[in-house]
Amino acid sequence: MSDSEPDRPTDDHVPDDEFEPVQVFPDAEEMDLRPGADNCYKCSTCDTNCPVAEVDDEFPGPKFQGPEQWRLKRGDDTDIDPSITKCSNCMRCDHACPSEVPLSQMHNTARGEYVEEHLNKRSLEYVRNRILSNYGTMARIGSKVPRLTNFVMGLSVTKWVNDRVLGITSEREFPKFATETFREWWDERGGAAASRERAREARATSGSESESESESENERKSEDKRVAYFHGDYANYNTPEVAKAMVRVFETFGYEVCVPDQRCSGTPMFANGMLDDARRAARFNVDTFRELVDDGYDVICSCTSCSMALRQEYPELFDFEGTETVAANTYDALEYLRIHEDLEAELAGSDVDAPDFAYHTPCHARNQGLDGQTLEVVDAIGGVEAHDVGDSCSGISGTYGWKTEHYETSMAIGEEMFQHMDSADADTGLTECPTCAMQMEHGTGYEIRHPLEVLEAALSTDVSPDQ
Repeated sequence: MSDSEPDRPTDDHVPDDEFEPVQVFPDAEEMDLRPGADNCYKCSTCDTNCPVAEVDDEFPGPKFQGPEQWRLKRGDDTDIDPSITKCSNCMRCDHACPSEVPLSQMHNTARGEYVEEHLNKRSLEYVRNRILSNYGTMARIGSKVPRLTNFVMGLSVTKWVNDRVLGITSEREFPKFATETFREWWDERGGAAASRERAREARATSGSESESESESENERKSEDKRVAYFHGDYANYNTPEVAKAMVRVFETFGYEVCVPDQRCSGTPMFANGMLDDARRAARFNVDTFRELVDDGYDVICSCTSCSMALRQEYPELFDFEGTETVAANTYDALEYLRIHEDLEAELAGSDVDAPDFAYHTPCHARNQGLDGQTLEVVDAIGGVEAHDVGDSCSGISGTYGWKTEHYETSMAIGEEMFQHMDSADADTGLTECPTCAMQMEHGTGYEIRHPLEVLEAALSTDVSPDQ
């Protein structure tokens, strides 16, 4: 080495003893660090795609609510930040993240921890959130006397009390209960036995059952076309026409439909941090549908939030036996038909007298990779036009937009969708999500339809209401 060259570092300072790094976070190995949190490299893509952060400057965004918060918890007993209650659970952050960080899983867990450890169980906020989370329980009571319930819930004094006492906004019209629930119609119609017979007739008409084949061969074919319908609470109590359309459409394609006992998917419970309630509902659903999957059934949902819960949130949050099996065999209704049937051929030559539609893709459909599928199906139907109103969030996010403190935020988020609907050459809305439908109707006054209803009309399932 020449005298002009700078000194180079040497290893003379390293002791002979084996080096032992300082354990900065001594309890870290005992904590749930949410696998994937360290994959976040702070690009902030989730924050820029968060609809709440876009309109609420005080909301720190999904990056803080997820990986940042879990990193903080490694070193000390940092409490969950109360701003977690401002997260709407739209799950757009999951879809946006380039590193596949399980953001919504972190948010759901954080909300559950916040509710369990910091929310007073005697507070009106907790009571309100528990009521909204367990809509199925209230709906089961209200649907016993639907006309009376609809009248009472529509009264100004009822809205005022709900708003001022419970914090359920008076700005919205409470969804009306049907005079006959879907399950009442299903039982009156003849249940699974009637569906089996209608599916058999459809297969015989289409030629999928051959007279030259043995009865056992035809029976084997029928066993390949069996689906278990997860209808959810809203389709049962409020929009049974959607559930009926689902049954009729699948029977038209020769599928035997069964409708087992079930609980709420848990989506509103996740969004409100009621994880104990969600766990009970999920366990019941997994136990029920696992047995059907083992018997050769696939699970079909007409609501994209329900399919999202069974496919993603259940395996992320719970480890019941059969959870992964149910998740792997759950499908959105249109998705399933596009996979297993030649929809384009079936719809060729169809001619439906229907209005033009302004179509909104639910965030939970987008998160499952289902954005665009409804437009493709509708494009194949003669006489029907559907205009995409963009990729904005509707803003209601289930129970989120029903809370008085979130109502203005909800409407601000939905403003872009409202404007696109108004500018579209249509005056009827179209979407798969029942709460998105509420927001679309609330913001524009349009009547809202479900894609399955349009598909039913296109397939000419000309039946009387009781069929």
